[in-house]
Amino acid sequence: MVNIPEWVYEFHGHKCPANPLGYRAGLAALNKLGVERASNKELFLVCENGPAHAMGCFLDGVMSATGCTYGKSNAVAKNYSKTAIVLVDVNNHRAVRVLLKSEFQKKALSSEFVELRKQGIEPKDISADVATPLINKVLNMDDRDLFEISDIFSSDIQGPKGTYTWYECDRCHEIIFENAARVLDGKNVCIPCFESR
Repeated sequence: MVNIPEWVYEFHGHKCPANPLGYRAGLAALNKLGVERASNKELFLVCENGPAHAMGCFLDGVMSATGCTYGKSNAVAKNYSKTAIVLVDVNNHRAVRVLLKSEFQKKALSSEFVELRKQGIEPKDISADVATPLINKVLNMDDRDLFEISDIFSSDIQGPKGTYTWYECDRCHEIIFENAARVLDGKNVCIPCFESR
């Protein structure tokens, strides 16, 4: 059985099967690459899920396991609407793709938990009698039964370089950083002010 730290559920906000699935996928990727959780930007995560994805909670689990987050700028969303990730070891240009197996996903999407979600019941309001057995199943299954894990392949993907150069928007006077500044009439402005011109 894989033990997931309680803070992973607390960070996510509720207990559901997709969050630990993502955590397991992140661990599988780390294990395949032979690397540890990112503390800085030594790893980069490509998330294939996308917004409004029925298994979107998967992504919080992946970020918790890998240490790749939007805040650190070492995660990007591709919005392919697939339950898959690519984890890149930036320093060694090595990557692995982890995909939730279709057979498992079909069963998961037919579960009582998902049927209740389709009815509009929020995950935190679904009985532990429904959620806990599914979570335990996820934690007890072998990686080979859950995921298709690719061979390691070469990748030059790197996150964007951070910037410390900032401007004050000439219109709204809010602080913006150079990577999102726009020039309007020769002055630096933020994107909302640029778009509302």
